[in-house]
Amino acid sequence: MNEEETRDEAAKSTMGIIINAGDARVFIAEALDNIGDADYDLARANMEKANDKLLIAHRLQTQKLQGEAEGDAVEYSVLFTHAQDTLMSIMSEYNLTQKIITIFEKRDQKAGRSK
Repeated sequence: MNEEETRDEAAKSTMGIIINAGDARVFIAEALDNIGDADYDLARANMEKANDKLLIAHRLQTQKLQGEAEGDAVEYSVLFTHAQDTLMSIMSEYNLTQKIITIFEKRDQKAGRSK
């Protein structure tokens, strides 16, 4: 593989991180809407879909980092930096939304409104 092909592959992999993390954000937003409707089962289903997308993005990131750790020369990339920032931000949104589901379920159970 020549240098240009290697760069193209790296860019595709990096875009995979961004796209999958972005898809996860869409599912997280849907889950938040579900929480607003007190539909916690649907919220959890959307969070499961978000998790699947985050796992793909995280695997792509890990592959890139492992390559560098194993000695592959890696050129600095603003795009990869953006991908990592995007992934970390959306993982935080994911974690917060998981907590929000739990909090609202507990509140509804105490108020006798559980579904």
